Amino acid sequence: MNVQEQIAKYMAGQSESKRADMRDLHRLALRVAPGCALSFFDGRDSTGKIVSNPTIGYGSHTMRYADGSTKEAFQVGVAANATGISIYILGMEDKAYLKKTFAKTLGKASLTGYCVRFKGLKDVDIDVLEEVLRYGLRKRAGASVKKKVTQRKKAVGSSGKKK
Repeated sequence: MNVQEQIAKYMAGQSESKRADMRDLHRLALRVAPGCALSFFDGRDSTGKIVSNPTIGYGSHTMRYADGSTKEAFQVGVAANATGISIYILGMEDKAYLKKTFAKTLGKASLTGYCVRFKGLKDVDIDVLEEVLRYGLRKRAGASVKKKVTQRKKAVGSSGKKK
């Protein structure tokens, strides 16, 4: 089964509302970074043990471990969870960036150092979520993403509302 088929099967296994949101997020990520590397992680380790939720990966990122070893992974991952959807941004240097930049304007979502979690797309501002994806896929998309994120920072005051 190829990656596209794995992704389609994964989405088909979700509830109707979550499936629709996952498909919309998939389209949005592909629009943000057309031609990016796609991957699918079934959530199991090499022994078959479940270690995480299955995740759709976008882009490519080299993870470096303390022992010097490396592993290829996605830049942005999208996963269904028990209460909604999680978006993972890997390779971030500033673990406070997501919260500082997007918390006030994203909507009803939980942000951590590398994860955005929300119940459904109806709960978040889709334009701000697109900016989160652009930020996460910046290595793929190049300077235009940095420019948009910088413009957003300038356009949002301390209240979190656009000036």
